Amino acid sequence: MSSRSQRPAKRGTSEPRRRADVTVLSGPDQGCGCPDCSAGGLDPEQMLTDLVDDASTLAEVEDPLEAELTGALFVAMARAGGDETMAAFAGAFVPAIEARGTRAALTLLTAIGAVAGDTAGPVDESARTSAARLRDVGVAAPSWADDLAQPLTAGPFTRLHDDHDSMSVLIGVFQRAGREHALMIMVDNEHCGAAEQIYLLAAGDLPNAVAAIHQGARQDGVNIRTRKLGAAEFRWYVEQALDARAVHDEEDGPDGVPAGLDLIDDDGPGYAPLAVLTRRRLDVLPAARRPRGTVASGHATDRTAMDVLQQLAGMIGRSGGPAAFGLDLPAPRRSQPAKLPAKRKRSNGPAPIYQIKVSLRGAKPPIWRRLLVPGDITLNRLHQAILAAFGWHGGHLHVFDTAYGQFGRADRDLGHRSDGPVTLEQVAPAVKDKLRYTYDFGDDWEHEILVEKSTPADPAARYPACVGGRRAAPPDDCGGIWGYQELVEVLADANHPEHQERLEWLGLDDASQFTPDTFDLHQVNQRLRDS
Repeated sequence: MSSRSQRPAKRGTSEPRRRADVTVLSGPDQGCGCPDCSAGGLDPEQMLTDLVDDASTLAEVEDPLEAELTGALFVAMARAGGDETMAAFAGAFVPAIEARGTRAALTLLTAIGAVAGDTAGPVDESARTSAARLRDVGVAAPSWADDLAQPLTAGPFTRLHDDHDSMSVLIGVFQRAGREHALMIMVDNEHCGAAEQIYLLAAGDLPNAVAAIHQGARQDGVNIRTRKLGAAEFRWYVEQALDARAVHDEEDGPDGVPAGLDLIDDDGPGYAPLAVLTRRRLDVLPAARRPRGTVASGHATDRTAMDVLQQLAGMIGRSGGPAAFGLDLPAPRRSQPAKLPAKRKRSNGPAPIYQIKVSLRGAKPPIWRRLLVPGDITLNRLHQAILAAFGWHGGHLHVFDTAYGQFGRADRDLGHRSDGPVTLEQVAPAVKDKLRYTYDFGDDWEHEILVEKSTPADPAARYPACVGGRRAAPPDDCGGIWGYQELVEVLADANHPEHQERLEWLGLDDASQFTPDTFDLHQVNQRLRDS
């Protein structure tokens, strides 16, 4: 599967943006054919001077991530030329930078050494050794050097994929020195499981990015499954994807540059330096461990990788996704939701009490709660009641899907209107009406709400109240319904390698304390009273 003809064409203007706020040092044009780039026309000394001088501005950037991206660009160029180029890079280029003896030279060497890693062969040791010698003679380190020396921590890790596992998205969050960023790797499972694109996001942009994928998927009738991963599992998935892409990129293009090298895009670093950064991030994780039930790579089918990426891009683009993705795909015409009915007037008298059944979709055996709520309860208050009824902690995005539109935290990008002023009886006015409530767009807990009956209010009763239910609800942040099923299996098997780790995550001393088959009506009503 290494033939260039089998690789999909590079996406055009519909491609999500990477970080545009990074410093990328300029270098010679690759294979442009001009006299300066032909044999004997290039002035290596001048090129080196320009590169090092450009690094002087890099010394004062706030976020060391920008420096790492610059270092990754150089490492990617060295790797592209193979072992001989890496040897020359380590033996000639790095010492030449050191010979400048300036802070800019130390800045560039520190950036290269930060991302070189073991796979870069001698580049790693050469850059770090040269940087150490400059520090020893009193050259001032870049402003971000101390932050870069702080330990890098990682997690959580998530895998999104469709029902047929034809595409997947691997997401890892990394922290250092009080800053967070996320890597999002798009994988085409029908093209040998190769990584297609890597996106670098500020951690604050990640919830909207994930929400956009789920939002578009729901609108297009595509079911996206979510699974929380352990660090070793995440590393396995990502290494498989990067390695498959590397095989595809082995064959040189007509200009002598490896296919898919993609050093720089219009908006910043391309795939190659982002792959270098990603591999360096993987170095801090435990050794890769293949998840149960997986295979090392997929097999090509009649569907092309572009089909899969177009599907994913459509999910994000048609949902009006976050600006971080920068998609310019036109939104398809959709039928407009029905006009929201007017609220109850005082002259209509007190609202009736709705008996609703809230069922967690996909749960086997079923998990549900039967609640009594006033018909004029706002959707936001209903959201809080459902959180209490299921024991969800809150803090994640949510949305109510109704015949009158989608209501949650107001968000123009996602097309959500505020659920604060909207009442239940406005969107579900009759018995047997249904609506869907989704909590946490990462784990994607989907609930079906059914209006079972309507009765007059009891002046002596307190609402909302729970009158029935079945089984304990899954713990928050366990990876959605599929992750919960796995959690139950792991805790039921004392010999499972993750058994103790999951107990500690839940704060339990013994698996007997985990009782997914129990339902505590008193506890649920206590939470409802406290909510």
